[in-house]
Amino acid sequence: MLQIAIIGSGPAGYYTAEAALKQWGDDVAVDVIDFLPVPFGLIRTGVAPDHQSIKGVARRYEKTALSSNVRFVGNIRVGKDVTIGELQDLYDTVILATGAPLDRVLEIPGHDLGNVFGSAAFVGWYNGHPDFAELGPDLSGRHAVVVGMGNVALDVARILSKNRSEFAGSDIVSHALEALSSSNIETITVLGRRGPHQIMMTPKELGELLRLERASPRVDPADLPPAGDDAILEPGLRKSVNLLREFAGIPEGIRGEKPIEIDFDFYASPKALLGQDGSVHAVEVERTTVAAGRAVATGEVYEVPADLVVTCIGYRSSPIPDVPFDGRAGKYANESGFILPGLYCVGWARRGPSGTIGTNRPDGFSVIERIANEVAPERSKQGRVGLDKLAKERALDIVTFRDWQKIEAAEEAAARQDAPREKFIDIASMIAAGRS
Repeated sequence: MLQIAIIGSGPAGYYTAEAALKQWGDDVAVDVIDFLPVPFGLIRTGVAPDHQSIKGVARRYEKTALSSNVRFVGNIRVGKDVTIGELQDLYDTVILATGAPLDRVLEIPGHDLGNVFGSAAFVGWYNGHPDFAELGPDLSGRHAVVVGMGNVALDVARILSKNRSEFAGSDIVSHALEALSSSNIETITVLGRRGPHQIMMTPKELGELLRLERASPRVDPADLPPAGDDAILEPGLRKSVNLLREFAGIPEGIRGEKPIEIDFDFYASPKALLGQDGSVHAVEVERTTVAAGRAVATGEVYEVPADLVVTCIGYRSSPIPDVPFDGRAGKYANESGFILPGLYCVGWARRGPSGTIGTNRPDGFSVIERIANEVAPERSKQGRVGLDKLAKERALDIVTFRDWQKIEAAEEAAARQDAPREKFIDIASMIAAGRS
């Protein structure tokens, strides 16, 4: 039986496990290893809590996870509890599906000031990720700045602008809900280095801004290209730009009826974060133009007030000892998923942070097809039996999928009246619930 270890239990990991089952059937055993005691990666801690329909894709992964040939192995840190070399000794193939959990740093002066956060940390805070549950952003100021022109920037701006009742049906964690409910933020400036034709925002997410109860979006009509230029855009981007035009057409009087303004500031490149008493108080911005799709500095500089800054400029994978890493691209060094003999990668760990959740499915299937053509026919490695022996020797507390189901049941039982669950935000509580 072929023994496969997949490191990471998010979409890329489970799509790859699904592909392995379809490729080898009963002749494969797959261990899906994760450092958290809970599965599903960014579905749990990255997707916005008010996007429950997207989180529903986890039910597909659950079907794969409950297969007798697939096992979830939670609460194991690869690189700390067990090395890549040890896993390669135990398994015929090791596949990295770790995603890109770290923020790209906005490398400008002041990036280390207080109340400046990357989106991985800030999103992790309101989604209850154990690594970020204690983040404690200060929302007492009036001005927030969100750097970036993708859907994550929209998520952050939307979450910051919602009132308590608008979170009904979401699984935002209680500590974030309480902090947001007492927020004093009045303006949210979304900074983008380029113009409306270069945004990465999708129509669905942009359209949600028109339905907010206490916030209104604003676009300066002068930032919009001539309407005729939209004809060259692909249909999805054209719809997004049409929404920006709709934002620009909202009369100031109507916008003024809502206490929060979400201001899109295009052609604006952050040059420095300015501090006061150790915390950010403004962003120094340089005006740009766009030439051949690239932002070009003009030398015109101005300041945007900022009591909170969240940078949404991309993610990078976490390096693992003894695994070749492309630091510039923020992903494992690979050729079509191949890293080293017996070591592969999928998803964002392979491509970098691009594509949708569904993009990971063909990616996983293509890597499994490659493995099927490259793996040696003799299969004599211990696989999960060897991992269990190693875990026992090192007193590692493995969490299984059955344990996760107990954790999930406990979270659902603890939910607020208008929420599907109340997530545990620390690993010890997760493990305790799984052992109950």
